[in-house]
Amino acid sequence: MKPQDILFILVLLFLLWKRNPTYAIVAGLGCLVVAMPLFHFWVFFTAERLVMYSSAFLLLAIVLFGFDKRK
Repeated sequence: MKPQDILFILVLLFLLWKRNPTYAIVAGLGCLVVAMPLFHFWVFFTAERLVMYSSAFLLLAIVLFGFDKRK
């Protein structure tokens, strides 16, 4: 397991604990912003991971928004 994976799991646990979809959206967009320069500098492995993390955060935000609409 790489350090970025451990950091992703910690951030994901924090977002699940807070249950605020806005934080998940900010984390997802932040991962995309960091991934763009990495693609430019040909650091594909880390940039690809950041895009996957971003999609996980945005999916979490969609699920959290769905739970908020039910209440």
